[in-house]
Parts: sequence; structure tokens; C-alpha cells
Amino acid sequence: MTTDATQRDAWLTLLLAPGVGPVTGMRLLQAYGSAAAALAAGPSGWTRAGVPEALHAGLRQPDAAAMARCQAWLDAPQRALISLDDPHYPQRLLEIPRPPLALFCLGDVSLLTRDQLAVVGARAASRQGLEHARSFSGEIARTGLCITSGLASGIDGAAHEAALEAGGSTIAVAGTGPDRVYPARHRALAHRIGEHGLLISEFVPGTGAQAQHFPRRNRIIAGLSLGVLVVEAAKRSGSLITARLAAENGREVFAIPGSIHHPQARGCHALIRDGALLVESAKDVLFALGRDEAHAPDTLQNVIKPHASAALSGAAAKTLSAVGDHATAFDLLVARTGLDIQTLSSALLELELAGLVASEPGGNFSRLGRAR
Repeated sequence: MTTDATQRDAWLTLLLAPGVGPVTGMRLLQAYGSAAAALAAGPSGWTRAGVPEALHAGLRQPDAAAMARCQAWLDAPQRALISLDDPHYPQRLLEIPRPPLALFCLGDVSLLTRDQLAVVGARAASRQGLEHARSFSGEIARTGLCITSGLASGIDGAAHEAALEAGGSTIAVAGTGPDRVYPARHRALAHRIGEHGLLISEFVPGTGAQAQHFPRRNRIIAGLSLGVLVVEAAKRSGSLITARLAAENGREVFAIPGSIHHPQARGCHALIRDGALLVESAKDVLFALGRDEAHAPDTLQNVIKPHASAALSGAAAKTLSAVGDHATAFDLLVARTGLDIQTLSSALLELELAGLVASEPGGNFSRLGRAR
């Protein structure tokens, strides 16, 4: 762990220098062996390493306020800077193009070297998509795999929460500095992850959310993981970027299929056409990763059972059999069940309270399935 103050400040200088990103930083490290030696090389040495003169000022003298902010953040408990030369730096990240020079970490840094599965998907996820994210992530976390995602709304947040609730581990890769939470409504979740998992960022403290940061975050998510599970995604989605990067790095790509009428299923279907493995259960993912039941701890719940339906009323049982996995219209349920509007409405309320059916936008309803 980068603890020596001189060495730490040298790394911070590299990270704070405008224009000195992973590519230029790696040139300096390859030329001089360490951050401190790279800075000591001076302007002539920087030029020999291929660093343009326009970037020299940032290497000579970092922004004092930004340096103080980074130092203050790192001096608090449970925080660390894991640089490329640190033994805690994950080997898998070294295998990707342009690995981050360093990671700001809040929480359990030992998780960086744990086997991980990335779970990503749509921010505007359906209730069924959120249920898939929770059931897959919870079951997989119980096997000892760490669930890694990007702390975004929708699928990402559901995956993190399910891993924590299952007693497993999770890593959140932020697209902001480690002291900022985006979206803001995930502040409490980020705090829980810092306490019981790990939050990481390659961006210095004080960095806000910027559109160009999220593809950079996605390459870290893909690079850390054995594979990427895409739960729901539109045809043009950041989740597809993560999946593409994973495939390019030789990692597994998994996709959950959905209705041909559901816009958030089209990205998953495109991935499947391009060679991603279609998965219908957490077991499919575990088997593909060589972590089937024979490799799982005794605590693994191999089947997440659906809610018991024995106590449902006759109308609710009939309605449940008529509800599809995706967006079934109320009028279609009337036609399928033959129930009057009042009876059907009561049956749907009973099913929602039982956690078997979810209401969707537009007055539609979908079944809440479970991984089997």
C-alpha cells in the first residue's frame, strides 16, 4: 500500500498534473521506475520520456489546494491509494490497455484481488430487471464471488444492495472522485459499501460527475472482473461498452434475454447475437465460470424459491398464471382471466402485496420471477 508520504505525494503529483493520464504516466514509470524518480528526472528527463513541454508545469508544481484535498482525504481511516507498484494493485487491471495509474480506495482493499463478477445494466430498469439483478447478484455473492458494478441508478444499485444483503462482498467503481457520490440518492448505499465492501475511483478527490468519465469507469469494471453480466440494456448503452471491453480483454460476457417488445432487452439481444452467453439463472453464470455447486460453499442457497402461492385466492392464482414476464396490459389480463375489473384489480393488489407481480408504467403488470 502506498504509505510513504514522499512516495504518496509523488503519485498524487502525477495524478493531479493536467494532461498526464494513464498513457503519459506509464511512459514516465517505464522510463524511471517509480513516481518519485520520474518527478526527479526534471524537464530534460520528461522530454526524453516523450512528455510534451506543455505538460511540464503540472509535474513541476501540483495545484496546492488539490494536493491538500487529496492528502486530507487519504489521511482519514479506511482509505488508501493503491498505485501500480503496490502489491494490492489487481493483476487483472494490469492486463487491460491503459490501466489506471492508481486507485483511491475506501473500504476493504483486499477485495481488489478477489474473483469478481461485474453486474451492469440500465439505469431506467424495469421492476423485472431489478428483480433479476437482485436474485442473480445475491445468489452469486453467496458463492464468494465479489459483485462489482458502477454505483449507478437501476441495475447497478440493485446489484450492490443484493450482494450486501446476502452477506457477500461488493466493489463500487465510481465515475467521480471518491469523495463524491453520483447519483446523490446513492449516498447511503455508497456509505454502506465503504463500510462493508470497497469503493474505488481513479479520479482525484473533488472530481465531479462528467460524461467522459463513465467510459473510463467502465473499463475498470470490465478489467477487474472474470466476466460481465448484462441484465437489461438499450441498444445504445454504457453497459454495452462495458461488455465490449470485457470481451476485448478475454473475459466472459453474459446476457439475460427479455421480451422482443421491451426496449431495455434489445441491448442484451444484440450481445447474444454477437456471441454473449444467454443465461436464465445464476447457476448458468456459475457453471460458465467453473463455480457450480461442487465449488460453492455450504452456505450457498442453490435455489432462490419463488414466493409460496398456496395461500392465494382463486382469482389471484388465475391472474398470476395470466401475467407475463414483461409488461402485460390490464385489458389483456381481463381477456385472459375472464374476471371483471373490480375482481381483477383486487387480485393484482393481492399479488403485488405478496411480491409476485409488479406494476409497470402505463398500467401494465409483470411477474416477478426468481433465479432457479
